[in-house]
Amino acid sequence: MTDTGTTTKTSLNKFEKLKAEKDGLAVKAEIEKFAALGWEAMDETDRDHRLKWVGVFFRPVTPGKFMMRMRMPNGILTSDQMRVLAEVLQRYGDDGSADITTRQNLQLRGIKIEDLPDIFHKLHAVGLTTVQSGMDNVRNITGDPVAGLDADELYDTRDLVQQIQDMLTNKGEGNPEFSNLPRKFNIAITGGRDNSVHAEINDLAFVPAYQEAEEQGSREQGGNFAVSSSSHSALQFGFNILVGGFFSAKRCDAAIPLNAWVAPEDVVAVCRAVLEVFRDKGSRANRLKSRLMWLIDEWGIDKFRAEVEQRLGKSLLPAAAKDEIDWEKRDHIGVYKQKQPGLNYIGLHIPVGRLYAEDMFEIARLAEVYGSGEIRLTVEQNIIIPNISDACLTTLLTEPLLERFSINPGALARSLVSCTGAQFCNFALIETKNRALATVKALEADLTFTQAVRIHWTGCPNSCGQPQVADIGLMGTKARKDGKAVEGVDIYMGGKVGKEAHLGTCAIKGIPCEDLQPVLQDLLIKHFGAQLKQEALVEV
Repeated sequence: MTDTGTTTKTSLNKFEKLKAEKDGLAVKAEIEKFAALGWEAMDETDRDHRLKWVGVFFRPVTPGKFMMRMRMPNGILTSDQMRVLAEVLQRYGDDGSADITTRQNLQLRGIKIEDLPDIFHKLHAVGLTTVQSGMDNVRNITGDPVAGLDADELYDTRDLVQQIQDMLTNKGEGNPEFSNLPRKFNIAITGGRDNSVHAEINDLAFVPAYQEAEEQGSREQGGNFAVSSSSHSALQFGFNILVGGFFSAKRCDAAIPLNAWVAPEDVVAVCRAVLEVFRDKGSRANRLKSRLMWLIDEWGIDKFRAEVEQRLGKSLLPAAAKDEIDWEKRDHIGVYKQKQPGLNYIGLHIPVGRLYAEDMFEIARLAEVYGSGEIRLTVEQNIIIPNISDACLTTLLTEPLLERFSINPGALARSLVSCTGAQFCNFALIETKNRALATVKALEADLTFTQAVRIHWTGCPNSCGQPQVADIGLMGTKARKDGKAVEGVDIYMGGKVGKEAHLGTCAIKGIPCEDLQPVLQDLLIKHFGAQLKQEALVEV
């Protein structure tokens, strides 16, 4: 077991003990055995916990039907991969569905243990992996959804994200160096101007920034440069580093500056160094205080940075005076020109990220017929199809699928995000996805809007739906009505994304879900310029 600082074996929490008894990655070699045994005969610790190291999640609310979480670096997959995932779901009928996550990823539902060997074989054949996607591992690495397409981007993040993924997972085969962290860990890297990855909510994030560098020496080293007003210097592109952002039931914090700048060629090494420090020095006693920010609190940012530099083997340059996040956040829904002449990308709105097998087959077909076979996911739970020629665009826009997955959704539907909710998740205190859709439909029927309003739903304080980054965030809770406990929400306000991003705070507590619509209507009118439609006024 790795060095855990001052933590003693007797003070390890129960999860550390189960990891010490048997490495999570060990279940990779036991999939055939589990398939033969069946879920009910499995060792409970293997079933409920260790399977998460290969991306398979037991769900008590759907016993015998597991969730499978993919790894999709930068949210990119091919039409062949999407088709295979659709085939996996197809056999489960009404029980099979997929959700786009807030980390540019896909989760499949309805998976049976006895089918795992066949499923893993299918995934491997098209270059997909689920390894290290749950428990105390680095989760899906997010990057700009239009990386390589956006004419205004400062850096194409795709290759760096893939390099980090390959390092962490041994190219998808599993890497015991990083499969036993004190807690889960999120990494994001953005090369655009609009903070498309929500850098502030990641344990480790890289945001674009220029540093002055001696022109001659810097050009000899290669890299990305912009000539400054000075004749003696150039501006070298790199990243300012943020650390410690996270959401949990106990605490939510925005990431803070490490006061460090790194060139693109050193990003992967910095990721390794930060993870080694967290792995070896993070707390393994109280699981509620095991995320990276708790270690930073204990040490202070200067000591943490010094430890990272020691692992890195060199000093980090001080952070650039300012980063390049100077645009408001884009959602990429609609039709947009690419940097490549004659090509476009189209952003499809996927209501609360929910897909079924037939949807996925059709998306794969559209990507092949009209594009290059590439599909991209966004942290807003939507889909981008790139590389559509000008000549094909008009025909694509007539495809029936775009009636459901619109390029011009309503002002509330457009930015609606929701976690899984109680339909499939045993942590959720309320049902979210269907309720979110119904609530927004009712609000849009009664109101007109002059701006999009970002509403996020999450079923519990774990905040998978990220209510703290929304204009209006709704967190599932138990409320009281007529002396009885009912499903309810706490309402968060004031979240800001894009430039000068910050987290919102709880503004109203304990609203019963059945009483929520008029409360939201009032908030939308008072704070976001919404107005009642004439027909709604007549009804009132």
